[in-house]
Amino acid sequence: MDAQPLLFTLEEDSSGYEVSPQRVPMAVLRAFAKDVEDLLRGDGTEVDVSALEVSIVTGSLAIQTAPIAAPGLWRDMRQLASSERLDGLDKKRREVIERWQKLARSARRCVFGITAPGLAQVRVTVATDFHADDADQWVLVERYLQGEIVEMGGLKKVNAHIRLQDGTLIPVESEREVFRADKVNRLYKIAMARIRAEYNVVTRKYRNARLLGFEEHQQTLDEAQLARLTERGAKAWRDVPGASAWVDALRGSAT
Repeated sequence: MDAQPLLFTLEEDSSGYEVSPQRVPMAVLRAFAKDVEDLLRGDGTEVDVSALEVSIVTGSLAIQTAPIAAPGLWRDMRQLASSERLDGLDKKRREVIERWQKLARSARRCVFGITAPGLAQVRVTVATDFHADDADQWVLVERYLQGEIVEMGGLKKVNAHIRLQDGTLIPVESEREVFRADKVNRLYKIAMARIRAEYNVVTRKYRNARLLGFEEHQQTLDEAQLARLTERGAKAWRDVPGASAWVDALRGSAT
C-alpha cells in the first residue's frame, strides 16, 4: 500500500466541555498521544515514531500523521476497519483498542476514530464490541512463581512486583500482614512466591494476582539428598541386568 496519512480522533466531554486543540486536560492529551504512538509503532520497529511528523488538527481532538508506508500497520488498520475481532492484531495495538473500548463504555463515554484514504472509518464507541476470542479464557489458579522481587510495600495498595526469568513483571497484591510476618529481606533477591490469580490459557498472562506467601526453596545442591536418591535408585534397579536393554524392551525397540 502506498504511503498514506492516518487521522486519529478523540471525542470527550467528561471535564464539562468538549476537548479540542484549543482546550484539553493535560492528562487526556498525554494519554491519547501515547496511545496513538503505540498504535503506530506496535510491537516492532516498522514505524520510527521519533522521526514521524504529526499535526494537531480540528476534530474534537485529532492527531494526523505524515504519509506512512508500513505493511504491518496497514494490515492491522484494515482488520480494524472490517471486523471488531482483535485476534491476530499486533499485541501493542490490540492493547490500545481494548483500552479504548473500555473507556468508551466507562462514565467518560469517549469516542475514538481512525481514518485514512481508502480505509473504512474505524470508530470505537459505547455501541461497539472490539474484543479477542481469547479475552474470556481465564481460569483461577494457585501457583508457585520464582523470580526476583523488585518492589514491595505501598501506602494505599500493598503489593509486590515479581520479575520472572523471561523478564515478565507480575504485580501481586497482598495483605500487610504477609509482609509484616515475613522475617526475610527478599527485595532484589530471587524468591519463591505462592500466588492465586486468573490465568489466560491462550495468552499465558496472569491478572488480579494475589500473594499468599513466600516459600523457602533450596537453590544449592543438597549433597546428602542426592546421595540418598542415588542409593534408592541403585536398590530399585539392582535386579535388572541391563537397564538400557530393559527400557528398550518396554519401548518396543528392536534389539
